[in-house]
Amino acid sequence: MFRAAIRLNLKARGPVSIASLHNASTTSKTLNQSQNWDVAQQLEKDASRILKVVQRRVEERERLLREDAEDQGSSAAHIQRAKTLKELEPLHQAWARWTEARSSFSETSALLEDPDPDLRALAAEERTSLTEVLSEHVKDIFPSLLVPPSATKHFSAIVELKSGVGGDEAALFVSDVLKMYTRLAAMRGFRVETVSISQLEGSKGSGGGIKEAIIEVQGEGSYDIFRWESGVHRVQRVPATESQGRVHTSTITVMVLPTSDAPEETDADFKIDEKDVKTEVMRARGAGGQHVNRTESAVRLTHIPTGISVSMQDSRSQHSNRAKAWQILRARLLDRKLQEEQAERRDNRRSIIKGADRSEKIRTYNFPQNRVTDHRIGLTITNLDAVLEGEELQYVIDELQKDHEESVMAELLNE
Repeated sequence: MFRAAIRLNLKARGPVSIASLHNASTTSKTLNQSQNWDVAQQLEKDASRILKVVQRRVEERERLLREDAEDQGSSAAHIQRAKTLKELEPLHQAWARWTEARSSFSETSALLEDPDPDLRALAAEERTSLTEVLSEHVKDIFPSLLVPPSATKHFSAIVELKSGVGGDEAALFVSDVLKMYTRLAAMRGFRVETVSISQLEGSKGSGGGIKEAIIEVQGEGSYDIFRWESGVHRVQRVPATESQGRVHTSTITVMVLPTSDAPEETDADFKIDEKDVKTEVMRARGAGGQHVNRTESAVRLTHIPTGISVSMQDSRSQHSNRAKAWQILRARLLDRKLQEEQAERRDNRRSIIKGADRSEKIRTYNFPQNRVTDHRIGLTITNLDAVLEGEELQYVIDELQKDHEESVMAELLNE
């Protein structure tokens, strides 16, 4: 550009001295190199906080490698180091690609001043490509790798639904949400098994309300998907029995607990001493035939240290009820442990999971306005049927996960 300008000036002004031409060319080269460096420097300046965190993690990996070379035993510390090194490996590889691209970028800046026009064109093209690589790393790759992997990614989910304020209408909405979760699970390839279900009295059949239901969503990663559903769900609609067309507000409570059939996937520090669990057997109550009154098939387990109690009477078999009760008890105690760990982190920083408070209203389903609003992230969807079908519910969960990752990233940058 500057050389073209010099040629135009030569034609307009006539002969010029060699010294003046040299000075103009030197000025052109200096300005172009400055512009080239500005692109990389501005990118590094904008992403300086992320790059510092990445560099800190890479240095941590190098330190762990040195420690690992000195300690080749099979201690718990060695096992933990090996696990951390494996988690940091993708970040180390990404940092290597970044530094290589940054070095190549510097080399192309000098080639932009080469006398050969073909070489300058190739350098300009390469520089554009390298700029995209550098930008992709700081905007997408590094942030995605810095967010720590989920510690609960191997868990399946126990989902408990209970009707709250609103009587029959709340029980009907439990049935609607249960169907919504079943559809979402099917979409994700998970298997759903009913653990227990309590129908609203006088509402037998597929169209009846449900006072309480517990299902297990089986499949790796199902807990990390369904955990965002814990909390109070509010529904606003006109009940079928409402003659005046007034909108009623009802609520249900959803609690999602982690569970796993594989002991190796559960926290090694999480163990239940059977001596701490009180077991009681009794006759089942409610409708159900002669076995309800004559057979001691119902089981109640009470974890003495925490006071957590689980009762199960769905099956006629005491053995089956006992197994289900233990499954729910383990899930509740594991969930309690995870909640306590989150509470400890909240002492120093905000919770990494928004809406983890089970008493918090997390979502409103407004039928007259065909609207679903998730209050944790302020997301509103004007297609209620699509949410209840599961498709748009997945979108809501994806947005919650994205918000969670952004929150974790913000915390890392503030460290």
